[in-house]
Amino acid sequence: MRISIGLSLLVLTIIITTTMAQTNSFQQTITSVERNIRLDTWQITNRAFNDPNNWSVTKYTLHGGKQEGVDVIVVNNGKLSFTVIPTRGMSVLKVAMGDITLGWNSPVKEVVHPKLINLQERGGLGWLEGFNEWMVRCGVEWAGHPGKDKFINNTGDEAEMDLTLHGKIGNIPASEVEIVIDRTAPHRIRIRGRVDERMFYGPKLELWTEISTEIGSNTFRIEDSLKNYSIYDQEFQIIYHANYGPPLLEQGSHFVAAINEIRPFNAHAAKSLSQFAEYVAPTKGFIEQVYGIIPLADGNNKTTAMLHNAAGDKAVTMTYDVTQLPYFSLWKNTTALEEGYVTGLEPGTGFPPNRSIERKAGRVPKLKPNETRQFAIEVAILAGKEQVNRGKTLINDLQARQAPKLNPQVIRPE
Repeated sequence: MRISIGLSLLVLTIIITTTMAQTNSFQQTITSVERNIRLDTWQITNRAFNDPNNWSVTKYTLHGGKQEGVDVIVVNNGKLSFTVIPTRGMSVLKVAMGDITLGWNSPVKEVVHPKLINLQERGGLGWLEGFNEWMVRCGVEWAGHPGKDKFINNTGDEAEMDLTLHGKIGNIPASEVEIVIDRTAPHRIRIRGRVDERMFYGPKLELWTEISTEIGSNTFRIEDSLKNYSIYDQEFQIIYHANYGPPLLEQGSHFVAAINEIRPFNAHAAKSLSQFAEYVAPTKGFIEQVYGIIPLADGNNKTTAMLHNAAGDKAVTMTYDVTQLPYFSLWKNTTALEEGYVTGLEPGTGFPPNRSIERKAGRVPKLKPNETRQFAIEVAILAGKEQVNRGKTLINDLQARQAPKLNPQVIRPE
Protein backbone atom coordinates (compact mmCIF):
# COMPACT_ATOMS: atom_id res chain seq x y z
CA MET A 1 0.00 0.00 0.00
CA ARG A 2 1.45 3.37 -1.04
CA ILE A 3 1.04 6.62 0.84
CA SER A 4 0.47 9.86 -1.01
CA ILE A 5 0.39 13.04 1.08
CA GLY A 6 0.12 16.47 -0.49
CA LEU A 7 3.03 18.79 0.34
CA SER A 8 0.71 21.71 1.01
CA LEU A 9 -1.29 19.67 3.51
CA LEU A 10 1.88 18.63 5.31
CA VAL A 11 3.21 22.21 5.45
CA LEU A 12 -0.14 23.50 6.69
CA THR A 13 -0.19 20.84 9.40
CA ILE A 14 3.27 21.81 10.59
CA ILE A 15 2.41 25.52 10.60
CA ILE A 16 -0.74 24.93 12.62
CA THR A 17 1.14 22.69 15.03
CA THR A 18 4.01 25.07 15.64
CA THR A 19 1.91 28.19 16.03
CA MET A 20 -0.90 26.89 18.23
CA ALA A 21 -0.83 27.60 21.96
CA GLN A 22 1.55 25.43 23.93
CA THR A 23 -0.61 22.96 25.79
CA ASN A 24 0.38 19.67 27.39
CA SER A 25 -0.54 17.75 24.26
CA PHE A 26 -1.11 18.17 20.55
CA GLN A 27 -4.55 17.01 19.37
CA GLN A 28 -5.86 16.38 15.88
CA THR A 29 -9.36 15.19 15.02
CA ILE A 30 -9.37 12.67 12.17
CA THR A 31 -13.04 11.67 12.21
CA SER A 32 -15.99 13.15 14.06
CA VAL A 33 -19.64 12.29 13.53
CA GLU A 34 -20.64 15.08 15.90
CA ARG A 35 -18.63 17.71 13.98
CA ASN A 36 -19.08 16.16 10.50
CA ILE A 37 -15.32 15.78 10.00
CA ARG A 38 -13.28 13.17 8.15
CA LEU A 39 -9.72 13.79 6.95
CA ASP A 40 -8.84 11.67 3.93
CA THR A 41 -5.08 12.08 4.43
CA TRP A 42 -3.00 13.59 7.18
CA GLN A 43 0.53 13.33 8.57
CA ILE A 44 2.72 14.67 11.33
CA THR A 45 6.39 13.95 12.01
CA ASN A 46 9.06 14.66 14.60
CA ARG A 47 9.90 17.90 12.78
CA ALA A 48 6.71 19.51 14.11
CA PHE A 49 8.07 19.01 17.65
CA ASN A 50 11.71 19.91 16.88
CA ASP A 51 12.50 16.38 18.04
CA PRO A 52 15.73 14.80 16.74
CA ASN A 53 14.18 11.33 16.91
CA ASN A 54 12.68 10.11 13.66
CA TRP A 55 8.97 9.28 14.07
CA SER A 56 5.67 9.88 12.29
CA VAL A 57 1.91 9.39 12.32
CA THR A 58 0.17 9.00 8.95
CA LYS A 59 -3.50 8.69 8.15
CA TYR A 60 -4.62 7.63 4.68
CA THR A 61 -7.50 5.90 2.91
CA LEU A 62 -7.37 2.57 1.10
CA HIS A 63 -8.78 2.20 -2.40
CA GLY A 64 -9.80 -0.62 -4.70
CA GLY A 65 -11.61 -3.90 -4.23
CA LYS A 66 -13.18 -4.69 -0.89
CA GLN A 67 -11.05 -2.14 0.94
CA GLU A 68 -12.38 0.91 -0.88
CA GLY A 69 -12.87 3.73 1.64
CA VAL A 70 -11.21 2.02 4.61
CA ASP A 71 -9.29 4.41 6.90
CA VAL A 72 -5.94 3.39 8.37
CA ILE A 73 -3.52 5.16 10.71
CA VAL A 74 0.15 4.15 10.79
CA VAL A 75 2.22 5.03 13.85
CA ASN A 76 6.02 4.75 13.59
CA ASN A 77 7.74 5.52 16.90
CA GLY A 78 11.22 5.22 15.38
CA LYS A 79 11.66 1.63 16.52
CA LEU A 80 8.23 0.04 16.31
CA SER A 81 5.28 0.64 13.99
CA PHE A 82 1.64 -0.37 14.10
CA THR A 83 -1.39 0.14 11.87
CA VAL A 84 -4.83 0.94 13.31
CA ILE A 85 -8.05 0.47 11.31
CA PRO A 86 -10.72 2.95 12.54
CA THR A 87 -13.16 1.64 9.93
CA ARG A 88 -12.95 -1.84 11.44
CA GLY A 89 -13.70 -1.09 15.08
CA MET A 90 -10.21 0.31 15.85
CA SER A 91 -8.62 -3.09 15.24
CA VAL A 92 -4.84 -3.28 14.81
CA LEU A 93 -3.86 -4.66 11.41
CA LYS A 94 -0.19 -5.38 12.08
CA VAL A 95 2.82 -4.47 14.20
CA ALA A 96 6.48 -4.54 13.17
CA MET A 97 9.87 -4.02 14.80
CA GLY A 98 12.94 -4.89 12.76
CA ASP A 99 12.50 -8.43 11.43
CA ILE A 100 9.73 -9.25 13.93
CA THR A 101 6.13 -8.92 12.80
CA LEU A 102 2.99 -9.31 14.90
CA GLY A 103 0.24 -10.57 12.65
CA TRP A 104 -0.33 -13.44 10.28
CA ASN A 105 -0.74 -14.34 6.62
CA SER A 106 -4.50 -14.65 6.37
CA PRO A 107 -6.21 -15.93 3.21
CA VAL A 108 -8.13 -12.62 3.44
CA LYS A 109 -5.73 -10.26 1.66
CA GLU A 110 -7.62 -6.97 1.70
CA VAL A 111 -8.70 -4.83 4.64
CA VAL A 112 -12.38 -5.48 4.01
CA HIS A 113 -14.86 -2.66 4.54
CA PRO A 114 -17.57 -3.67 7.07
CA LYS A 115 -20.34 -2.77 4.62
CA LEU A 116 -19.28 -5.81 2.57
CA ILE A 117 -19.41 -8.21 5.52
CA ASN A 118 -22.53 -10.32 6.04
CA LEU A 119 -22.18 -11.67 9.57
CA GLN A 120 -24.93 -14.25 8.91
CA GLU A 121 -22.99 -16.01 6.12
CA ARG A 122 -22.23 -19.76 6.51
CA GLY A 123 -24.39 -20.18 9.57
CA GLY A 124 -23.11 -17.09 11.35
CA LEU A 125 -19.45 -17.31 10.31
CA GLY A 126 -19.45 -14.25 8.02
CA TRP A 127 -17.09 -12.46 10.43
CA LEU A 128 -14.31 -14.58 8.92
CA GLU A 129 -14.62 -12.79 5.55
CA GLY A 130 -12.73 -9.84 7.01
CA PHE A 131 -10.53 -11.65 9.53
CA ASN A 132 -6.86 -10.80 8.93
CA GLU A 133 -5.88 -8.43 11.74
CA TRP A 134 -3.19 -8.88 14.36
CA MET A 135 -5.73 -7.84 17.00
CA VAL A 136 -9.49 -7.65 16.67
CA ARG A 137 -11.92 -7.29 19.55
CA CYS A 138 -14.66 -9.88 19.85
CA GLY A 139 -17.82 -8.49 21.44
CA VAL A 140 -19.24 -6.44 22.90
CA GLU A 141 -22.89 -7.45 23.33
CA TRP A 142 -21.68 -10.97 22.73
CA ALA A 143 -18.52 -12.80 21.67
CA GLY A 144 -17.69 -16.40 20.86
CA HIS A 145 -19.23 -19.02 18.67
CA PRO A 146 -22.44 -18.62 16.66
CA GLY A 147 -25.69 -20.21 17.70
CA LYS A 148 -29.04 -19.59 19.36
CA ASP A 149 -29.61 -17.58 22.52
CA LYS A 150 -32.54 -16.05 24.38
CA PHE A 151 -33.38 -12.36 24.81
CA ILE A 152 -36.33 -10.20 25.83
CA ASN A 153 -37.94 -8.55 22.80
CA ASN A 154 -39.72 -5.21 22.44
CA THR A 155 -43.02 -6.63 23.72
CA GLY A 156 -41.38 -7.95 26.88
CA ASP A 157 -41.54 -11.58 25.78
CA GLU A 158 -38.70 -14.07 25.72
CA ALA A 159 -37.53 -14.63 22.16
CA GLU A 160 -34.74 -16.43 20.35
CA MET A 161 -31.92 -14.76 18.44
CA ASP A 162 -29.10 -15.95 16.21
CA LEU A 163 -25.71 -14.93 17.54
CA THR A 164 -23.01 -14.59 14.89
CA LEU A 165 -19.32 -15.38 15.40
CA HIS A 166 -17.51 -12.99 17.74
CA GLY A 167 -20.10 -10.23 17.73
CA LYS A 168 -20.27 -6.93 15.87
CA ILE A 169 -17.70 -4.51 17.32
CA GLY A 170 -14.91 -5.48 14.89
CA ASN A 171 -17.12 -4.47 11.97
CA ILE A 172 -18.40 -1.12 13.25
CA PRO A 173 -16.59 2.02 12.01
CA ALA A 174 -15.39 4.41 14.70
CA SER A 175 -17.55 7.52 15.15
CA GLU A 176 -14.81 9.65 16.69
CA VAL A 177 -11.07 9.34 16.00
CA GLU A 178 -8.32 11.61 17.25
CA ILE A 179 -4.55 11.67 17.53
CA VAL A 180 -3.02 12.96 20.75
CA ILE A 181 0.73 13.45 21.20
CA ASP A 182 2.43 14.52 24.43
CA ARG A 183 4.43 17.69 23.85
CA THR A 184 7.18 16.73 26.30
CA ALA A 185 9.62 13.88 25.73
CA PRO A 186 9.36 10.96 25.33
CA HIS A 187 6.27 12.08 23.36
CA ARG A 188 3.70 9.32 23.88
CA ILE A 189 1.58 8.99 20.72
CA ARG A 190 -2.07 8.07 21.30
CA ILE A 191 -4.63 6.97 18.72
CA ARG A 192 -8.06 7.33 20.31
CA GLY A 193 -11.41 6.20 18.94
CA ARG A 194 -15.03 5.71 19.93
CA VAL A 195 -17.06 2.78 18.63
CA ASP A 196 -20.76 2.54 19.43
CA GLU A 197 -22.84 -0.62 19.60
CA ARG A 198 -26.35 0.73 20.03
CA MET A 199 -29.85 -0.07 18.93
CA PHE A 200 -33.45 0.67 19.86
CA TYR A 201 -34.69 -2.09 22.21
CA GLY A 202 -31.12 -3.34 22.40
CA PRO A 203 -27.67 -2.55 23.83
CA LYS A 204 -26.48 0.99 24.38
CA LEU A 205 -22.76 0.37 24.70
CA GLU A 206 -19.93 2.80 24.00
CA LEU A 207 -16.30 1.73 23.64
CA TRP A 208 -13.51 4.30 23.87
CA THR A 209 -10.14 2.85 22.95
CA GLU A 210 -6.63 4.25 23.08
CA ILE A 211 -3.63 2.59 21.41
CA SER A 212 -0.40 4.30 22.39
CA THR A 213 3.38 4.08 22.38
CA GLU A 214 6.37 6.17 23.39
CA ILE A 215 9.05 7.30 20.96
CA GLY A 216 11.78 4.68 20.58
CA SER A 217 9.97 2.07 22.68
CA ASN A 218 9.57 -1.65 21.95
CA THR A 219 6.18 -1.62 23.70
CA PHE A 220 2.67 -0.28 23.13
CA ARG A 221 -0.55 -0.22 25.15
CA ILE A 222 -4.19 -0.91 24.40
CA GLU A 223 -6.50 0.80 26.90
CA ASP A 224 -10.25 0.46 26.52
CA SER A 225 -13.21 1.90 28.39
CA LEU A 226 -16.66 0.31 27.95
CA LYS A 227 -19.76 2.14 29.22
CA ASN A 228 -23.42 1.13 29.44
CA TYR A 229 -25.73 4.06 28.61
CA SER A 230 -28.92 2.10 29.28
CA ILE A 231 -30.98 2.50 32.43
CA TYR A 232 -30.95 -1.31 32.68
CA ASP A 233 -28.19 -3.78 33.42
CA GLN A 234 -26.48 -4.93 30.24
CA GLU A 235 -24.61 -8.17 29.59
CA PHE A 236 -21.34 -7.81 27.72
CA GLN A 237 -18.41 -9.92 26.52
CA ILE A 238 -15.01 -8.95 25.18
CA ILE A 239 -12.12 -11.07 23.95
CA TYR A 240 -8.90 -9.54 22.62
CA HIS A 241 -8.21 -11.83 19.67
CA ALA A 242 -4.44 -11.31 19.08
CA ASN A 243 -3.10 -13.45 16.23
CA TYR A 244 0.43 -14.58 15.41
CA GLY A 245 2.04 -16.28 12.45
CA PRO A 246 5.71 -16.47 11.35
CA PRO A 247 8.32 -15.51 12.46
CA LEU A 248 7.04 -16.07 16.01
CA LEU A 249 5.00 -19.11 15.01
CA GLU A 250 6.92 -22.07 13.59
CA GLN A 251 7.75 -25.66 14.42
CA GLY A 252 9.27 -25.59 17.90
CA SER A 253 7.66 -22.29 18.96
CA HIS A 254 6.46 -22.23 22.54
CA PHE A 255 3.66 -20.63 24.54
CA VAL A 256 4.66 -19.54 28.04
CA ALA A 257 2.26 -18.38 30.76
CA ALA A 258 1.71 -18.71 34.49
CA ILE A 259 -1.31 -20.99 34.67
CA ASN A 260 -3.64 -21.86 37.50
CA GLU A 261 -5.82 -24.18 35.41
CA ILE A 262 -6.18 -25.11 31.76
CA ARG A 263 -9.08 -26.92 30.10
CA PRO A 264 -9.69 -28.09 26.52
CA PHE A 265 -12.47 -26.55 24.49
CA ASN A 266 -13.74 -29.92 23.25
CA ALA A 267 -12.84 -33.62 23.06
CA HIS A 268 -10.57 -33.03 20.06
CA ALA A 269 -8.43 -30.49 21.96
CA ALA A 270 -8.43 -32.76 25.02
CA LYS A 271 -6.37 -35.37 23.11
CA SER A 272 -3.41 -32.94 23.02
CA LEU A 273 -3.87 -31.25 26.40
CA SER A 274 -0.40 -32.20 27.61
CA GLN A 275 1.14 -30.58 24.50
CA PHE A 276 -0.90 -27.37 24.68
CA ALA A 277 2.23 -25.15 24.81
CA GLU A 278 4.00 -26.72 21.83
CA TYR A 279 3.65 -25.89 18.14
CA VAL A 280 4.15 -27.91 14.97
CA ALA A 281 5.02 -26.88 11.41
CA PRO A 282 2.23 -26.04 8.96
CA THR A 283 0.18 -29.22 8.67
CA LYS A 284 -2.44 -29.89 6.02
CA GLY A 285 -5.62 -31.20 7.63
CA PHE A 286 -4.85 -29.84 11.11
CA ILE A 287 -8.07 -29.19 13.05
CA GLU A 288 -7.98 -26.21 15.36
CA GLN A 289 -7.36 -26.74 19.06
CA VAL A 290 -8.59 -24.29 21.70
CA TYR A 291 -7.72 -24.22 25.39
CA GLY A 292 -9.24 -22.13 28.17
CA ILE A 293 -6.82 -20.86 30.79
CA ILE A 294 -7.30 -19.33 34.22
CA PRO A 295 -4.02 -17.44 34.75
CA LEU A 296 -1.94 -16.97 37.87
CA ALA A 297 -1.29 -13.35 38.82
CA ASP A 298 1.23 -11.49 40.94
CA GLY A 299 0.49 -9.30 43.96
CA ASN A 300 -0.69 -6.51 41.65
CA ASN A 301 -3.12 -8.85 39.85
CA LYS A 302 -0.90 -8.80 36.74
CA THR A 303 -0.13 -11.77 34.54
CA THR A 304 1.94 -12.18 31.37
CA ALA A 305 1.61 -14.51 28.39
CA MET A 306 4.43 -15.05 25.90
CA LEU A 307 4.94 -16.62 22.49
CA HIS A 308 8.53 -17.20 21.37
CA ASN A 309 10.07 -18.76 18.28
CA ALA A 310 12.00 -22.04 18.20
CA ALA A 311 15.39 -20.38 18.65
CA GLY A 312 14.17 -18.39 21.63
CA ASP A 313 15.48 -15.10 20.24
CA LYS A 314 12.18 -13.52 19.13
CA ALA A 315 9.10 -13.14 21.31
CA VAL A 316 6.02 -11.14 22.21
CA THR A 317 4.54 -10.65 25.66
CA MET A 318 1.07 -9.52 26.66
CA THR A 319 0.70 -8.22 30.23
CA TYR A 320 -2.66 -7.34 31.78
CA ASP A 321 -4.79 -7.27 34.94
CA VAL A 322 -6.72 -10.49 35.66
CA THR A 323 -9.41 -8.58 37.57
CA GLN A 324 -10.27 -6.94 34.24
CA LEU A 325 -9.71 -9.98 32.01
CA PRO A 326 -9.92 -13.11 34.19
CA TYR A 327 -9.86 -15.69 31.37
CA PHE A 328 -7.46 -16.49 28.54
CA SER A 329 -8.07 -18.51 25.37
CA LEU A 330 -5.24 -20.19 23.47
CA TRP A 331 -6.19 -20.89 19.84
CA LYS A 332 -3.91 -23.18 17.82
CA ASN A 333 -4.58 -23.34 14.08
CA THR A 334 -1.35 -24.74 12.65
CA THR A 335 -2.86 -25.74 9.32
CA ALA A 336 -1.21 -25.28 5.91
CA LEU A 337 0.22 -21.84 5.19
CA GLU A 338 -2.30 -21.29 2.40
CA GLU A 339 -5.19 -21.92 4.79
CA GLY A 340 -3.99 -19.58 7.55
CA TYR A 341 -1.16 -20.81 9.82
CA VAL A 342 -1.88 -18.91 13.03
CA THR A 343 -2.20 -19.01 16.79
CA GLY A 344 -4.31 -16.72 18.95
CA LEU A 345 -3.40 -15.42 22.42
CA GLU A 346 -6.69 -14.04 23.71
CA PRO A 347 -7.32 -12.40 27.12
CA GLY A 348 -11.02 -11.95 27.77
CA THR A 349 -13.96 -11.71 30.12
CA GLY A 350 -14.80 -15.30 29.22
CA PHE A 351 -14.11 -18.21 26.89
CA PRO A 352 -15.30 -18.51 23.24
CA PRO A 353 -18.31 -20.86 23.46
CA ASN A 354 -21.73 -19.43 22.58
CA ARG A 355 -23.04 -16.86 25.05
CA SER A 356 -25.77 -19.24 26.23
CA ILE A 357 -23.09 -21.68 27.41
CA GLU A 358 -20.94 -18.96 28.94
CA ARG A 359 -23.90 -17.56 30.85
CA LYS A 360 -24.62 -20.93 32.45
CA ALA A 361 -20.95 -21.12 33.46
CA GLY A 362 -21.12 -17.68 35.09
CA ARG A 363 -18.74 -16.07 32.63
CA VAL A 364 -21.00 -13.35 31.17
CA PRO A 365 -20.57 -10.14 33.22
CA LYS A 366 -23.02 -7.26 33.37
CA LEU A 367 -22.64 -3.50 33.36
CA LYS A 368 -24.95 -1.55 35.64
CA PRO A 369 -26.62 1.61 34.28
CA ASN A 370 -23.92 4.21 33.46
CA GLU A 371 -21.21 1.83 34.72
CA THR A 372 -17.83 1.79 32.99
CA ARG A 373 -15.27 -1.03 32.87
CA GLN A 374 -11.61 -0.52 32.01
CA PHE A 375 -9.34 -2.94 30.16
CA ALA A 376 -5.63 -2.55 29.47
CA ILE A 377 -2.98 -4.73 27.78
CA GLU A 378 0.72 -3.89 27.54
CA VAL A 379 2.40 -5.55 24.55
CA ALA A 380 6.19 -5.86 24.22
CA ILE A 381 8.30 -7.19 21.35
CA LEU A 382 11.46 -8.91 22.60
CA ALA A 383 14.52 -9.26 20.35
CA GLY A 384 17.51 -11.42 21.31
CA LYS A 385 17.86 -14.37 23.67
CA GLU A 386 18.71 -12.17 26.64
CA GLN A 387 15.42 -10.26 26.48
CA VAL A 388 13.41 -13.40 25.80
CA ASN A 389 15.03 -15.34 28.65
CA ARG A 390 14.42 -12.45 31.02
CA GLY A 391 10.74 -12.46 30.11
CA LYS A 392 10.48 -16.23 30.51
CA THR A 393 12.13 -16.06 33.92
CA LEU A 394 9.54 -13.58 35.21
CA ILE A 395 6.72 -15.86 34.06
CA ASN A 396 8.38 -19.03 35.38
CA ASP A 397 8.98 -17.40 38.77
CA LEU A 398 5.25 -16.76 39.02
CA GLN A 399 4.45 -20.32 37.91
CA ALA A 400 6.83 -21.68 40.57
CA ARG A 401 4.15 -20.97 43.17
CA GLN A 402 2.20 -24.00 41.95
CA ALA A 403 2.06 -26.51 39.13
CA PRO A 404 -0.56 -25.81 36.45
CA LYS A 405 -3.68 -27.93 36.77
CA LEU A 406 -4.48 -29.75 33.52
CA ASN A 407 -8.23 -30.27 33.73
CA PRO A 408 -9.56 -32.64 31.01
CA GLN A 409 -13.16 -31.43 31.50
CA VAL A 410 -14.21 -29.76 28.24
CA ILE A 411 -15.41 -26.14 28.23
CA ARG A 412 -18.06 -26.70 25.58
CA PRO A 413 -20.54 -29.50 26.38
CA GLU A 414 -20.57 -32.16 23.64
